[in-house]
Amino acid sequence: MDRYKVAVITGGGSGLGQAVALRLAEEGVAISVVDVSEAAGQETVRLVEEKGSKAIFIKADVSKAEEVKYYVDKTVEEFGTIDMFYNNAGISGPGVNFVDNTIEQIDLVLGINLHGALYGLKYVLEVMLANGGGRIVNTSSTAGVVGQATVGTYSATKHAMVGITKTLAAEYAAQGVVVNAIAPGTTETPMVREYKEKNPEAFVNATEPIPQKRLGQPEEVAELVAFLLTGKAPYINGVVVPIDGGFTAI
Repeated sequence: MDRYKVAVITGGGSGLGQAVALRLAEEGVAISVVDVSEAAGQETVRLVEEKGSKAIFIKADVSKAEEVKYYVDKTVEEFGTIDMFYNNAGISGPGVNFVDNTIEQIDLVLGINLHGALYGLKYVLEVMLANGGGRIVNTSSTAGVVGQATVGTYSATKHAMVGITKTLAAEYAAQGVVVNAIAPGTTETPMVREYKEKNPEAFVNATEPIPQKRLGQPEEVAELVAFLLTGKAPYINGVVVPIDGGFTAI
């Protein structure tokens, strides 16, 4: 019998990360749930185990390289390898025009969304390359493919996810690593709800520019991520897949 596959999910305690964890659990994938919130992460572990799969929680601040290396090492110690990586942890920022950001706000978003994502890719790739390959999905955003006001630093980090996705696909395809990114539109996650509470004016007529006239659901994004991670289309490599109700199509 083949061993179970192993996935690492950052930001796995809520939102897209939790939805992906639960969807992969339905495929029998063992999940390493990485989050800064122990309560949220443990809740995801509980829900994964309810679906009959294996899971562990690892608390980590992804903006710190040593904590990223720790979650990678801990996953390998527990499960033996890493087959899939959903590189997802992120924050939105304050929701103001760029010059109104403080340096501390810029550094915070860069630390989690950019540095944390790059650290994760470095350390996970080392494991995948040593073990014959793997599949990676990076979370970008519609703000990573088009300009959107009041999310400048966030947008910069999400554009960076597009660039690193294409670069890694070019560098490591021959070694069995497949790297893609997703670009979700506004999706009803806890992060979006918090942003809406702080910036209600940004959500006036929020669905008007979306051809489907609604926000996305985490479960819809999870289906796409699971499709890419579980290898159902291994020739899809180095692309950014929008999932936004048609927002970036017009």
